[in-house]
Amino acid sequence: MKKLYKAVLFGNGTMGERHRIFFENSSVRFLKIFDLNDLESDGNIRSSLVDEFLSCEKIDFAVITSPALTHYQYAKLCLERKISVFVEKPLAITGEQAQELVDIASRNDVVLFVAQSECFNPVFLNFRKHFMMEIGNGRADAATSPFRLEFRREHRFSERCRDVNVALDLMVHDLSLSLSMFRYEDLKVSKFSLSKNGDRAQMQINVVKGNFAGAELDFIVDRNSGIDVRTVSVEFARVAGRSASGYSVSLAHYDENGDVIHVSDSLENEHKFFLKLMAGACGEWGRRAAQCAADAVKLATVKTV
Repeated sequence: MKKLYKAVLFGNGTMGERHRIFFENSSVRFLKIFDLNDLESDGNIRSSLVDEFLSCEKIDFAVITSPALTHYQYAKLCLERKISVFVEKPLAITGEQAQELVDIASRNDVVLFVAQSECFNPVFLNFRKHFMMEIGNGRADAATSPFRLEFRREHRFSERCRDVNVALDLMVHDLSLSLSMFRYEDLKVSKFSLSKNGDRAQMQINVVKGNFAGAELDFIVDRNSGIDVRTVSVEFARVAGRSASGYSVSLAHYDENGDVIHVSDSLENEHKFFLKLMAGACGEWGRRAAQCAADAVKLATVKTV
């Protein structure tokens, strides 16, 4: 028998509606939707209105799909009241804010879940499984060639998510994918460039410690491109007795016009995992996933010399 959860929604735009419909189909009842009618002149929801509602109602979790600039404010408000949070990416707009939210959730023993659906994309999960086997799953005795991974994510111009630059909008997806394979503590950002309009960015990360030391991770994102591309490419360097090799995997499906068709399982999988976390399952996995989301923000906002 499904548990009947009570929730509140911040923002009922495109993603807010998608999440709301799924949760409602999973026996979640939304007691309140904070949206445009509840905004002050500065674009934020009136704090007094939120405080009053959260104080008077028993709420199991909050779904936050408002503009990225407000994620930290609403997530902190709920987490401090011991209300679990399901928040769209990015978790916050600074690494300090993101880590603070992870720490509050841990201290209050509530769920903090960042909706980065690409982490639940079955195409990526299959790629990761086979790639990690190929490089020995980090075993010290694994005889692998030095390798390079390139994450590329491009799409045509959209009015959505314009309140943050492309690193916080798109690159966090691929940074989170990489953090599911490599330890944040072993990585060093060597190059990071961001276009003046904030629509294009490139980053190079080197694995400097651990069993994968010497590997290179490259990230290319563009949200004002003429094409739609979501790929992970692998290159193994030439070593004695072994020739150079490589391959590329598309994380998206395409229609006859070349437009991206979303992998529906990705959104469904992330919702299912969140509800498992709410039910008390996979707690350690959930804490690691939240920390990865915070570390992705740290990388996306790094300052290089």
